[in-house]
Amino acid sequence: MNESPEEAAAPLPPTLTAPAAWRTIDFISDLHLSPDTPKGVQAWADYLIGTTADAVFILGDLFEAWVGDDSRHEGFEADCAVVLVRAAAKRVIAFMAGNRDFLLGDDMLEACGVLHLQDPTVLSAFDQRVLLAHGDAWCTGDTAYQQFRRQVRNPAWQAQVLSKSLAERRLYASHMRSESERQMASHTGSWFDVDSAIALRFMTGAQTPTLIHGHTHRPGSNALVHGFVRHVLSDWELDHSLHARAEVLRWQGGEFRRITPGEALSAA
Repeated sequence: MNESPEEAAAPLPPTLTAPAAWRTIDFISDLHLSPDTPKGVQAWADYLIGTTADAVFILGDLFEAWVGDDSRHEGFEADCAVVLVRAAAKRVIAFMAGNRDFLLGDDMLEACGVLHLQDPTVLSAFDQRVLLAHGDAWCTGDTAYQQFRRQVRNPAWQAQVLSKSLAERRLYASHMRSESERQMASHTGSWFDVDSAIALRFMTGAQTPTLIHGHTHRPGSNALVHGFVRHVLSDWELDHSLHARAEVLRWQGGEFRRITPGEALSAA
C-alpha cells in the first residue's frame, strides 16, 4: 500500500551549527512590514540593530509583500535594506522566506549580509537541536492556500512575475493583498493550525524535540505530544490595532523565554 504524504518519511532538513561562542539567539517572525506600518518598522529597526543577541533568526513574513530583489534600491525597501546591513555588521542575521516575502532572494540577502535559511532548518546550539520553520507549508487543512502556495513557489511562475516591470509588480502585489483581505473577511472565524502529525514526522526524523515556527499569529508554547514541544512566534502589530503586540523568543542558557523588543536591547 502506498504511503500518504502525511505518513511518508520526512526529508531531512539541513542543519546549521551555532558557533560555541554564541550565548543568546533571538527568533522573530510575521512582522509584515510595509510603508503603512511606521511604528512596526521603527520598532524592528531599533530592535535589530540594538539587540544583545549573538544572532537573530527571522522565520518568514518580515515584509507584507516583496516584489523582487531589485526593489531594494528605492524607497521603503531601500530603507529596510540599510537596517539589515547595519544589523548584519554586528551579529548574524538569518532569514527564512514566508508566505508574504517568498520572492526575497539571494541577491537581496547577499547584498545585506544576511544568511539564507531553507524551510525547514535544524539549528544546533547549546547541546540541543531545534527545528525551525515558517509553518505555512504544514497548515494542510487550508487547501485553498496550499493550492496558492504551490503556484507562487513554482520557479516558472516566479520567473514570469519577475520579468514584469517593478511598477507592474507593485500593482500586482497590491491586488493580491486586497484579494487576501477580502477572502479573510469572508472567512471570519476560520483558522488553520499546523498539522501536528506532519510536524511530529519532521521533528522525529530530524531528532529535534523542539519546533519553532510562525505564520499562525497564535503565539504560545505547548506540547504536541509528550517530549515534543513547539514555540509559536508572535506576529508584530503596532500600527493598526488597539491591542499592540510584539514579542521576541529568546534562547539563552538552553532555555526559551518571551520578551519585548525593548527588553531585548538591555536584557542580560
